[in-house]
Amino acid sequence: MGSQVSLRAVPGLPLIAPGDDLAQLVADRAALCDGDIVVLASKLVSRAEDRFVEAADVVVSEAARALADEVDKEPWIVELILRESVAVSRKAPGVLIVRHRLGFVSANAAIDRSNVGGEDRVLLLPENPDASAAALCARLAELTGVRVGLIISDSFGRPFRVGTVGVAIGVAGLPAVWDQRGGADLHGRTLEHTVTAVADQIAAAADLVAGQAGEGRGAIVVRGVQWEAAPGCAGDLLRPAEMDLYA
Repeated sequence: MGSQVSLRAVPGLPLIAPGDDLAQLVADRAALCDGDIVVLASKLVSRAEDRFVEAADVVVSEAARALADEVDKEPWIVELILRESVAVSRKAPGVLIVRHRLGFVSANAAIDRSNVGGEDRVLLLPENPDASAAALCARLAELTGVRVGLIISDSFGRPFRVGTVGVAIGVAGLPAVWDQRGGADLHGRTLEHTVTAVADQIAAAADLVAGQAGEGRGAIVVRGVQWEAAPGCAGDLLRPAEMDLYA
């Protein structure tokens, strides 16, 4: 990795609408160079892919109604959470932690209600963030003629820490993890467990610039990160369920 990294927001992006060519909008404004990494908030990708859901279109199951009463949440929201999940990890009044169908564990299946245009409307995560990242990465390379990496990020809470941080849910063009096992530390001791979540680190750094409220800075260019390992995907960051002591 390089000894200096810079981050800047892509200026002038409009409010993304379904069907927008997100890669073109970024390419027109970002002045990308070879080796840059573009971090896109998942909301931008979801909006372009029309992942909106209206409350009136949701048929609520009996299981969702029962769980909604238990956790004191709106039944139609709980129904969507269950549809986007494969298992409930933890539940309590006001809290519903699930294993998402994509493999990660998150609150409310990462369903977003902020800045989507009303209380009766939500935004789901992209259907396949790794595939979306790969398509956007290839499109940016085609439009700009430079080699870029691309990360789709979202803000997740953590079970043992307060607050949320940016994490990578889609990765293309760069490794998601850096496996340093077998290498040596400063004193020559062999590293046995050192695997760095590179894509998550980049997503968290980008989150400092993007913000998590009404900043409107959903696309960040990260410059100065160098890598030699083969490109990976966000799936590389997932701990298998059978190895999750807190599932």
